[in-house]
Amino acid sequence: MQVDSLLNVLHVAERLKDATRHCYTSGGRHESVAEHSWRLALFAFFLRDEFPELDMDKVIRMCLIHDIGECFTGDIPTFLKTAADADKEDDLLAQWVNTLPEPYRTDMAALYAEMNALETGEARLYKALDKLEAVIQHNESPLDTWLPREYELNLTYGDQNVAFSPYLTALRAAVRRDTERKIAEGK
Repeated sequence: MQVDSLLNVLHVAERLKDATRHCYTSGGRHESVAEHSWRLALFAFFLRDEFPELDMDKVIRMCLIHDIGECFTGDIPTFLKTAADADKEDDLLAQWVNTLPEPYRTDMAALYAEMNALETGEARLYKALDKLEAVIQHNESPLDTWLPREYELNLTYGDQNVAFSPYLTALRAAVRRDTERKIAEGK
């Protein structure tokens, strides 16, 4: 990639450092989208041995790029995001991807198409980890930052996404126990 093109891509991606998510960190400040994406990629890295049949480098790439659309729209919590919001984010992301030089344009477009279809093991794993990371982060955040609707959501969020894997199902159960413990201790 030409250095000017690389700098332009990095300048766009830098916006994710300032794009805050609905969730808080354990220290009590809003988490950034960049922080979520980084830990999601790290999460995938540590699961390489659990999914030897999958292309984990592809899963890590999916984790790294999955929220780049939020450079253009900001983060909208899942319980507030409408189909129109998702379409707008997808359209703006596609416009940006189309400005990338080859082979990155084709590679990223193919990754996004695979991620949206959720038909491959890699795409299903990325999506499951994305949901789990959000719940884990909520468990780490102070309880007084939770909205009332998040108590139930944190107990069920991502259940259907992990169902394809006994390992992820067990991990989701452990995360749910953390949620139940946090809620019980907070009462």
